Amino acid sequence: MGSDSDKETRKKKEGAYEQLKPYLERAMALQASLILFEWDNETLAPEEAGKYTAKVQGTLSGIYQEIITGKAVKELLEECKKEQRLTEAEQAIVREASEELCKLEKIPPKEYRAYQELVAESARIWSRAKREEDFDAFAPTLKKIIFYQKKFAKYQAKDGQRLYDVMLNDYEKGFSIKKLDEFFGILKRELVPFLKKVMESPVKISDDILEGDYPKEKQRELAEFLAEYVGFDFKRGVMAESAHPFTTNLHNHDVRLTTHYKKRMDSSLFSVIHEAGHGIYEQNVDDELTQTLVGQGASMGMHESQSRFFENIIGRNEAFWVPVYKKLQELFPNELGAVRREDFVRAVNKVQPGLIRTEADELTYSLHVLVRYELEKMLIEEDLDVEKLPELWADKYEEYLGVRPKNPSEGVLQDIHWAQGSFGYFPSYALGSAFAAQMVRFMQKTMDFEALLRKGDVEIVRQILKRHIHRFGKLRDSRKLLQDMTGEDFNPQYYVEYLKEKYGKLYEVKI
Repeated sequence: MGSDSDKETRKKKEGAYEQLKPYLERAMALQASLILFEWDNETLAPEEAGKYTAKVQGTLSGIYQEIITGKAVKELLEECKKEQRLTEAEQAIVREASEELCKLEKIPPKEYRAYQELVAESARIWSRAKREEDFDAFAPTLKKIIFYQKKFAKYQAKDGQRLYDVMLNDYEKGFSIKKLDEFFGILKRELVPFLKKVMESPVKISDDILEGDYPKEKQRELAEFLAEYVGFDFKRGVMAESAHPFTTNLHNHDVRLTTHYKKRMDSSLFSVIHEAGHGIYEQNVDDELTQTLVGQGASMGMHESQSRFFENIIGRNEAFWVPVYKKLQELFPNELGAVRREDFVRAVNKVQPGLIRTEADELTYSLHVLVRYELEKMLIEEDLDVEKLPELWADKYEEYLGVRPKNPSEGVLQDIHWAQGSFGYFPSYALGSAFAAQMVRFMQKTMDFEALLRKGDVEIVRQILKRHIHRFGKLRDSRKLLQDMTGEDFNPQYYVEYLKEKYGKLYEVKI
């Protein structure tokens, strides 16, 4: 064994970044453990395990905070910022670690652990409340979560910075309340009246063929086929069943999807393609980046752009079904054997304002997100009373979509996000759809996009996304990635044009 002076000499030769790596590796190992608990909670864990497992999750989260905010990490990060020979990836890792340190060191450890235990347990409380259609049973927990969220945001807010802007920054850097108000203002101004025209159109589309006797085991077979067809690698990923479909990963060689199986076969079908889009993104992150602080998608909005790209721009495109529709007919001969491909595609693109975001058609989807964005702002910026949420939620659905929930489960309790403390997340869903529309417009300028889908060449499209988006992980933010790929900054007009062109044609509505 060497002397202490030998160790000090070796450390100096290693450089600050090499000394920092073991600390970050320990932190990432803890994050992987927490991800496994999340996966287990949503798929296999018994219901009564929640409050006990939450203590373990709270402990692990506390250790993670200790590592990131420790004196050694803080000093090494300062030294790393002075180093001149760091690669782009190393600089990005230092940047992300510094931001995480800045965020976590402002939160008292006792409060951080208490909050982590709260959100670990709150998912179980929310799930039961949703099942029993009882918002009052969840409201006290939601109040506690909002209390902590606002408290933590105050710790981090710079002079004059709004609390909701602090939260938004966690999910989508570069998109403040001001910018999102502009974005959602465009959607409200353009899509709400356009939706009314579509619903008044004499063109009527039936989707009765999508609901029937679609055996669960056959839906599962279809799910695996479609996920693999669009490019999800099952040698580096798995798929399970959960009430709320989601994707998570330990690294780019262990990516996990979930889906659900319902009477409406398109519910699972498109949730699978959607989650596969998330999964493909994670699997395509460069090996150099995986298991580091930048080894994941650039942002929630960019992540959502990939899932929505695969689900809607690819999966709801008639050209996509030319090579694969026969597979559906083989799996479901009684239900789809006599149904033309064109009629099936029209059915899965039917516009029907509904109550459930995850079941929404492509045209109305962002209006669901608009409701959540407006209510989140009110909860954080205007101290909206939580007890008023169900009624306000129902009022906004009636105003924007013309429908009103009959109970909290098909209203304010339908999403798990607030139970997880994910305030600021919802806008990413609409941003992702808009990012995807801008990407496909760029592709259509350089290739025959539909021809590739008709030939089954999804691989070519996927490689373009990998080259421009996936491989970079979090090296660059979403606006930089979009700029580098398309040659221009974020432009929501492409999204509006995409929706109006597609549904104007389908419903014979003049734009």
